[in-house]
Amino acid sequence: MAPIKDSLKKKKIDSVDLKTHLALLGTPMLLLLIGWGIFIGITHSANSIANLILVAVIYLLGYSLSYYFHQGRLNRLWEHLQQVIHVNDTTFELVNIANQYHDERAFLNALLKKAVSSIDGAEMGSIIKVDPNDGALQFESTIGIDINKLRSVQFNLSQSFEYKLTKGKCDRVVVIDDMANINAHSTLSAEEQNVLLTAPQAPIRSTLSSPIHIDGNLYGMLNLDSARPKAFNHYDRNLVAILTHEAANAIALYQKTRQINLLANFDSLTQLYNRQRFEQGVKDWKIKQHFGSYLVILDLDNLKMINDTGGHLAGDKALQHFANILKQHWHKQYLVARYGGDEFIVLCHGPLEKVEADLTLMQQALTEQQSGLSPHTSGNLSQSISFSYGIAKFQGNLAASFKTADDIMYRNKRLKQSST
Repeated sequence: MAPIKDSLKKKKIDSVDLKTHLALLGTPMLLLLIGWGIFIGITHSANSIANLILVAVIYLLGYSLSYYFHQGRLNRLWEHLQQVIHVNDTTFELVNIANQYHDERAFLNALLKKAVSSIDGAEMGSIIKVDPNDGALQFESTIGIDINKLRSVQFNLSQSFEYKLTKGKCDRVVVIDDMANINAHSTLSAEEQNVLLTAPQAPIRSTLSSPIHIDGNLYGMLNLDSARPKAFNHYDRNLVAILTHEAANAIALYQKTRQINLLANFDSLTQLYNRQRFEQGVKDWKIKQHFGSYLVILDLDNLKMINDTGGHLAGDKALQHFANILKQHWHKQYLVARYGGDEFIVLCHGPLEKVEADLTLMQQALTEQQSGLSPHTSGNLSQSISFSYGIAKFQGNLAASFKTADDIMYRNKRLKQSST
């Protein structure tokens, strides 16, 4: 059995073997000879043989040139196919590692980096988000361009290349080969135009701009730029169309992944960790023996009274207000969660004196901020917010530390109630 020849390893999308060449070349030649033989038998011309040879040579040259151009086109198609595969692999990779990015901007940075590397002519690039409410444009990611300079320019969708060249439809890839002419007709001020010209590492001569649509709405635009004039061709336009389509899918999946992550790990009211995420975090907690670790349970003293007098909206405002205080003091350093109802839980590093001092500062801040809130801002909070807490040393056993801290917290709450 003859081995199977893999033309893909030779980077060829198609090839013609010797038998096919002979068939393509020989069949017309045979028909030509037969026709010419009939013609000679009829005319008996002395120059017929020479003419036949001349025609055969011309035909051979024509066939060779046709095959050369055909093979060249196939090679270009192969290169384009390789780029398409690279784009698909790129977006597939991004989707699979989407949960590793801490925010959407980091994800867009990775996406733009992949996009610039996928298009041969691209040297710089940017991703611009569109505000769905007023059409304002915001640069979210750049490569080879000073993003801080770009963010100093205030402009909207109607001033963009994409909007103007598609007559407001923003439905296709546009190519700009003459940036000087485009800038000359810009509605931006001379100072703003100068910012756009000086922000890139080198003056932009060519741009591919493609809209990104997510769920039928314009999310933003992907711009790929080059310092060379006419750097992008028809294949690049098609490739960027594929790229932005896949990018839209990647961004949509990233957003859905983040939403699922928020629902699974965060309390929807306070945006703190939920109980499940807290208990998972405890398993990864690093105990620092020289500082000690402490479990703190906090409980609002008068949430029921707030709910009774101001309604559940006031109660929600109280919980959010207290959560904001926790975020300001502990959220970035420690595990902070809403454990359920009006109960919050924190796992933090010591020493104990620092933990107690932080709790005192939080109660002071809570009182001061509450007194400074207007009735409209406070959400009809007619009662001041206070909390009781219990602290227990944590040495790896959550259940034991929780029981100790919970008992202390309820003891402190009862002491408060008995003293009032």
